[in-house]
Amino acid sequence: MTVDPGVDPGVDPGKGEGAIAIGWFHGGMSQFLRKTHNVSVLLYHFVCPTKYRRAVLTVEVDEALVQICTALADRYEIEFLEIGADRNHVHFLIQSVPTYSPTQIIRTIKSITARELFARMPHLKKALWGSAFWSGGFFVHTVGRFGSESGVRRYIAAQGVPDYQPLYEGQMSLFDQDVPDA
Repeated sequence: MTVDPGVDPGVDPGKGEGAIAIGWFHGGMSQFLRKTHNVSVLLYHFVCPTKYRRAVLTVEVDEALVQICTALADRYEIEFLEIGADRNHVHFLIQSVPTYSPTQIIRTIKSITARELFARMPHLKKALWGSAFWSGGFFVHTVGRFGSESGVRRYIAAQGVPDYQPLYEGQMSLFDQDVPDA
């Protein structure tokens, strides 16, 4: 795994006051998921703010979040194609199977990442006044593979970082990249 914390956390003059650059994760392109009775390419762009929009996402937290998400991808049929973070929210570009609803996907991600981050970094609980890591809400947007996936990737890459540096360039090993016969 390649980890690049990006720029030193500080205000990015190109993004205005409060825009903080943290780090990025790039996991590869989407692929056709072949199951017994279906073939799918379901992509979702999720945005999850931290509780109280507290600026707790540092380089250290970002690196731990990437590790947790890659381990989570090994256990569930959820592939992280891109992860981008500012100080108070995280963008996920995710591919999953039709058996998981977007709510199930994000509930799984938020619960496991929060539990693991609190276990690894107890100081986060104090920074969040003993509360949950994530806010109760989230944003989700479906992404077309051939239309707007690249646009969403550019948008996530532009979040608080003037020079995009991927944290992780992994190969998706669960699926073959084959186009179904028409």
